[in-house]
Amino acid sequence: MSTASELMIDIPGGVVDLRDDRKATHWSVDIAPFRMARYVTTMRDSANPKVNVSWIDAIAACNSLSAQDGLTPAYHDIDSESPTWDRTSNGYRLPTEAEWQYACKAGTPGYRYGPIDEIAWYEANSGDTCHPVGSKSANAWGLHDMIGNVWEWCWDLYDPEVYGTYRIFRGGSWAEMARGCGASVRRRSHPSFAIDDLGFRIAQSAGPGA
Repeated sequence: MSTASELMIDIPGGVVDLRDDRKATHWSVDIAPFRMARYVTTMRDSANPKVNVSWIDAIAACNSLSAQDGLTPAYHDIDSESPTWDRTSNGYRLPTEAEWQYACKAGTPGYRYGPIDEIAWYEANSGDTCHPVGSKSANAWGLHDMIGNVWEWCWDLYDPEVYGTYRIFRGGSWAEMARGCGASVRRRSHPSFAIDDLGFRIAQSAGPGA
């Protein structure tokens, strides 16, 4: 059986521009080199995305995968209201929002990294269900399904002053209309929220032991 490490792709460092349309703000984030999974995490016995996964479930799964591969878990206090991320860890983790958008765009300037029907399963072509990962074209860095198929949890809080512990998810899904499937689309929900078009993709910090 392949380990998670065999499905990881090296992502070069760079800069990504983010925005929050609610507040009419934008900002830039420096991205250090990191690694990201070629596909969203799948079911144990199929190539379909693992869905109905809460944010809490996702970080627990990252720690479990790290243990399987002999890596240091990235997350601590995962059963508390405020889990922590050990940024020195070589274990698997969720991408930050900035890392996710940077990896999704893969150096392209547009809202999407290609024509939507070539790269994504969404409301108009999905048949109201998710599909096996990798069945649409990858982006320039070899990442599949960054747009469409299933939403993907990120590490970040959305807006703690307004939404408290709500976390961000990105990318659109098989149930989303075309306008909601793009590199800059941001959604949020409670970390215990789980639904049939929301999953996760693992990332890993680059460096010794990773």
